[in-house]
Amino acid sequence: MTLRLIALAAAGLLTAHPAAATARFQFCWIGANGYTMEGQIEFPEALLDTGIINETQVTGFRVQGFHDGLPVGFWSLAMLKPETSWLLHFDTRSLQFPTGGSRSQQTYQEWNANGEVNDCGAVGGFGFNGGNWAQDVCIDNTWIEASSIDPFTPLQAYPMDVRLNCDAVLPIS
Repeated sequence: MTLRLIALAAAGLLTAHPAAATARFQFCWIGANGYTMEGQIEFPEALLDTGIINETQVTGFRVQGFHDGLPVGFWSLAMLKPETSWLLHFDTRSLQFPTGGSRSQQTYQEWNANGEVNDCGAVGGFGFNGGNWAQDVCIDNTWIEASSIDPFTPLQAYPMDVRLNCDAVLPIS
């Protein structure tokens, strides 16, 4: 009988404090020379329509890098360490990652890749940097200069039910 009372009390606590709803979006980035990235961002739904949020408010995040359609590396928030370069800004109103590379204007992105784009981890390491010079990726602790595109290129996020096309080359027909 005691175990049943404990179970009922625990069930009551769970219903008294429902889990916070999560907003989840997907995105893709198309860099130069066949480099692309797909990812997801999650944060509390209560932050929707509040404006710019940062890395401290994100509850889930992952990116997967590709070159000519083949996987080249992966990083997720679950892999975050104290030494990880992790700076993120996301506009919950426009569903965009602000770009252009200004830390003071919250348009700088460091997703497991610093301003040198050379600290994303050894084998299998992957990171993205949206700095003031370019948007580009890091693979295996190496800046991939060939991936660089204009720092002001928009980076839009979309609801999870939208089909994304992250192909580096769009079909002609």
